Amino acid sequence: MENKIYFDNGSTSFPKAPGVSQAVAGLLEEGAFNINRGSYEEAYEVADKVLDTREMLAALFHAERSRQVVFTPGITYSLNYFIKGFLKSGDHVLVSGMEHNAVMRPLRQMEEQGVAYTVVHTDEEGNVLPDDVEKAVKKNTRAVIMLHASNVCGTIVPIRDIGEICKRHHLYLAVDTAQSAGTIDVDMQQMNIDFLAFTGHKGLLGPQGIGGFLISEKLDQNMAPYIAGGTGSQSDLLDMPGRLPDKYESGTMNLPGIIGLHAALAYIEKEGIQKIHKKKMELTAYFLEQVKQLPGVKIAGKQGIENRVAVVSLDFPGQDNAVIAFRLEQEYGIMTRVGLHCAPMAHKSLHTYPQGTVRFAFSADNKIEEIESCISAFRELISI
Repeated sequence: MENKIYFDNGSTSFPKAPGVSQAVAGLLEEGAFNINRGSYEEAYEVADKVLDTREMLAALFHAERSRQVVFTPGITYSLNYFIKGFLKSGDHVLVSGMEHNAVMRPLRQMEEQGVAYTVVHTDEEGNVLPDDVEKAVKKNTRAVIMLHASNVCGTIVPIRDIGEICKRHHLYLAVDTAQSAGTIDVDMQQMNIDFLAFTGHKGLLGPQGIGGFLISEKLDQNMAPYIAGGTGSQSDLLDMPGRLPDKYESGTMNLPGIIGLHAALAYIEKEGIQKIHKKKMELTAYFLEQVKQLPGVKIAGKQGIENRVAVVSLDFPGQDNAVIAFRLEQEYGIMTRVGLHCAPMAHKSLHTYPQGTVRFAFSADNKIEEIESCISAFRELISI
């Protein structure tokens, strides 16, 4: 990474939190013993660390109990657990026009089983109005599934207000926190969230391959485990255990991922989300102000710093965005992501479909000097 500038934190964070790689290596070298299987002290020690990680996540997302935290291989798996384990033929759900394919593709599959969905109006800044959500509720609406912050343009969706609507209409609220977890506060209870899907490798600064969800007691009573198998508990039963979190955790867990996430969460607890977010938004504000002064560059979505996270998409009208991204990396060492970002509906809402955008997502480890280098590169690329 020498002489490289990493602006692709919307895909995965880099660098990871201090101590993550050492924690993963330590587990693998000292004994990655299976929990809930091995009946010896070393396995119990690993189990204690996993429980501690659950408790840290429960505290981070303001859940009532740590048993509500379920580990999965990632947020896509988590969303599939909800969409395919809860929804049934005849059900109707609401989504925004900014959703990731981690929501839309399983929903399209569920259409074949009689599940319907409505895309709530979303404007060209990525805004979703609570009134539009409420107007779209039908008699057979069972749930609202929405991301908390856009992975394309960074716009924050008013989840707290939508949660109030869900409470009034007795709907379940499932939230995709891929771009908000570890970046802005997410309070499961105050926001009336029944299903909170998270990933460990973005704002939580942990390794890839680990994620999960937090589930309300009410939803748990009405949701079936999408994956079934051994849990190491109640092994005399051919049915899945009914208790949390075992009900949803079949098979051997990604223990290196969980231990790495534990180290990342400890770092976030020490630094504080507000401090991390403040640094990222300072970089975002500077980037936006500099870009606005350049001809031939269009900011997709919100032009300002309000109600957004540190994700910015740019369109270069009259040029091929893929060529711009390629040259940024090859000639200037600036690493971005270009295309539709697995969110074609979002690009249609933002009027950047089908060309997509070049996306810049900043971390607290980025520097103003890196932003300045990027702006200088833009000037050279635009003038050619």
